[in-house]
Order: sequence, then structure tokens, then C-alpha cells
Amino acid sequence: MDPVIEEFRANGGVVGGRFEGRPLLILNTIGAKSGEPRSHALMYGEDGDDLFIIASKGGAPEHPAWYHNLVANPEVMIELGGETYPALATPAEGEERDRLFAAMVARWPFFGEYQRRIDRRIPVVRLSRVQ
Repeated sequence: MDPVIEEFRANGGVVGGRFEGRPLLILNTIGAKSGEPRSHALMYGEDGDDLFIIASKGGAPEHPAWYHNLVANPEVMIELGGETYPALATPAEGEERDRLFAAMVARWPFFGEYQRRIDRRIPVVRLSRVQ
């Protein structure tokens, strides 16, 4: 298991190292091809009652595997702090995508650097809690 995820779960969502002081959640998806559960530690932003995540893959030329997983299976589980809840993952489009991406870049400029380095348009995904 990813040591960041282990630390997150052991400490109620608090981690050190490169994620220290950054807003972090665990995104639990179902593999698009494998059908197996997958967990990913990701930074997030907030937009009203929803969260959003950036599919930057550290500025890699391709989308991260978790993005393909949630497009295929948009019902995900979110771990935030000590809480786990179901959410619906929806890729943001157009002006909404641009607004959310700009909000994340304003707080964490490295996301803008990632976008400048690559040709693909980095997706932004809204995570809406399912009641």
C-alpha cells in the first residue's frame, strides 16, 4: 500500500512529507479495466459543498489512471479526515473547469506549471457527496 495513504488513514487525514500542510483526500475508484478497487492520495479544492481534484499526473503527457477509472465508474468513495462517504465524480467542462483550475493554481501555482509544460488539457473533476 502507498505509504502516504497508510499515514493518512493512521492519522485521521494528517500527513507529513511532500503533502504536509496540503489539503489531501483519498479517492477510491474501481479500475476501468480490472474492476479492482484502487486508492489514490490527491490534493483537492473546495467549491461550495463539493470538492474538486486536478488530473495533472505531475505534468505527465497522459491522464492519470484514476481519471480513466472514474470516467468509467463515476461512483467513488472519498476519505476526508476521519470520514468516508460516497460521491459522484463529474469532469468539469468549459468555464466551470477553467474557474476551478484557476482557483487551484491561485493557491498551488505548480498546477499551472504542469499545464504550461504539456499539450493535453488537464481535467478537473467535481466530487459531489451522495446523500
